[in-house]
Amino acid sequence: MSKNNRFTSAGQASKNIIQPPSCVLHYYNVPLCVTEETFVKLCEDHEVLSFIKYKVFDPKPSAKTLSGLLEWECKTDAVEALTVLNHYQIRVPSKLYEEEEDDALPDSDALPDSDDEVELDKPRPIQIVLAHEDDHNFELDESALEKILLQEHIKDLNIVVVSVAGAFRKGKSFLLDFMLRYMYNRTSPCWIGGNTEPLTGFTWRGGCERETTGIQIWSEVFVIEKPNGTKVAVLLMDTQGAFDSQSTIKDCATVFALSTMTSSVQVYNLSQNIQEDDLQHLQLFTEYGRLAMEEIYQKPFQTLMFLIRDWSYPYEHAYGLEGGKKFLEKRLQVKQNQHEELQNVRKHIHSCFSNLGCFLLPHPGLKVATNPNFDGRLNDIDEDFKNELRNLVPLLLAPENLVEKEISGSKVTCRDLVEYFKAYIKIYQGEELPHPKSMLQATAEANNLAAVAGAKDLYSKGMEQVCGGDKPYIAPADLERKHQDSRESAIQHFRSVKKMGGEEFCRRYQEQLEAEIEEIYANFVKHNDGKNIFYAARTPATLFAVMFAMYIISGLTGFLGMNSIAALCNLVLGMALISFCTWAYVKYSGEFREVGTAIDQIAEAIWEQVLKPMSDNLMEDHMRQSVKNSIKAGLTEQVAHHARLKTD
Repeated sequence: MSKNNRFTSAGQASKNIIQPPSCVLHYYNVPLCVTEETFVKLCEDHEVLSFIKYKVFDPKPSAKTLSGLLEWECKTDAVEALTVLNHYQIRVPSKLYEEEEDDALPDSDALPDSDDEVELDKPRPIQIVLAHEDDHNFELDESALEKILLQEHIKDLNIVVVSVAGAFRKGKSFLLDFMLRYMYNRTSPCWIGGNTEPLTGFTWRGGCERETTGIQIWSEVFVIEKPNGTKVAVLLMDTQGAFDSQSTIKDCATVFALSTMTSSVQVYNLSQNIQEDDLQHLQLFTEYGRLAMEEIYQKPFQTLMFLIRDWSYPYEHAYGLEGGKKFLEKRLQVKQNQHEELQNVRKHIHSCFSNLGCFLLPHPGLKVATNPNFDGRLNDIDEDFKNELRNLVPLLLAPENLVEKEISGSKVTCRDLVEYFKAYIKIYQGEELPHPKSMLQATAEANNLAAVAGAKDLYSKGMEQVCGGDKPYIAPADLERKHQDSRESAIQHFRSVKKMGGEEFCRRYQEQLEAEIEEIYANFVKHNDGKNIFYAARTPATLFAVMFAMYIISGLTGFLGMNSIAALCNLVLGMALISFCTWAYVKYSGEFREVGTAIDQIAEAIWEQVLKPMSDNLMEDHMRQSVKNSIKAGLTEQVAHHARLKTD
């Protein structure tokens, strides 16, 4: 075979090259974890391949892949061979050679320049939303997202986004890797793979500590033709597990909301059952997402698939979609005798999603759960699980079942999704949205706020008894004493109420109560001053005093020939008269209240800055003179008394 076939990727090869049987395929760029024994085993499991030769060039010390020659004989055609090899992430060179000689090696210019080039071409999970644990904030890797979604051949295609979300360590990444197997082998009835193939793709492992952080997507976007002939881009998304020991409620809500807002199908991964707290968390997370979206007049999200793992009651509801449908209808049913809180949760979920579904999946087996070396091989997984997996994945990803992403009724392209990601992440990075809280914190806040409201009500009632609307004016000193008594009673009432949250948490609300009481007291003082007839008459009295003073000064300065000063005084006199008339009209009609308030403020300033100091000085002088006269009269009387005594 002397003819050379050229192509750029394994994906192109599988589409463009149909080779005659018994051809020899040459590959290089092999993961270091794959050994010659693995290749031999692969050939035994798949009848489409026959192993010939394994020869590798010396790798670099830091290399993650080996560059060398693998020769495989295809018993059928290259399409099936490439499909099988793709599971092992064996990369195809820029040139695919067919040679007569067994010892032929690829030309040196066909080898990649570096390991980085190999890594860039290798499909793998890419983190697009980065989680910062120090400040519990999230950052969008725009360049990574744009590199994946703005490729020329997909950027204008409508996109299908399948996301898996839920609690941590419940097998989300494990499930997504089977979805990858389906996407790479969807035309094969044996897409689920061989019994001894390790499961690769999104990073996963057993154990109790979290693995995925932020949001990851698969770097290869699959172009699928739907039954109606339209092509769509399919993107798989993995999310950080909720409720781990390092994530706050806000972190969990942000990740779940972001993935729900940007996906067309959200798989809600749950364990064993749908519990009430699962529904309450779903309500919280979806409401957090709905807050971030613009005003909407229809259901904001598309499809939610409840995936119940480790289902243990097949005798009540059978495994699969039909059993899940009946179970979900029963669990989300709104009943008349339900508590209002339970009804609201269910109504909220129905109002958020256009389509709701449920799939019941059996336990994968003890080997999966307890074997620390489990690597995803099918021969370690129970048959029931594999059978239901064969039904679940096509239900989500078969061309006829794909759900295109829509926002506000419009289809979203890959290019559009990039912009939506940018817009949504900015909202969650800002402070516009309220911070979701844990159930304890939310309950403690409500508990303390109720205690604050009760204490404020007690204070207000106590003050109303002495200076309410139907009470006469009270002396400021008496009002102050009543304020102190009512304040102490209110604080004592707040302290006596049983509250959640602890002493430090409650102290903040006591300080809030004290500040609000001072604000209420200030309003009572103003209300009481308004009842003082002299206070009420202060504005007209001040304006009248200004007019009288200006009239006298104007007459004197005019008599002395100081006409300019006299004219200025007449101007002030006229303005004071107009203000007085305007103020009287406002008080009578209730109109133009802002103007009346401004006149009151000006009169108050004149009173405080001019008239009151003058009156105080006059009073002091008068009092001083009175004291002097009293002393003088007393001394005069004493002198006269002594004089009379001497005369006698």
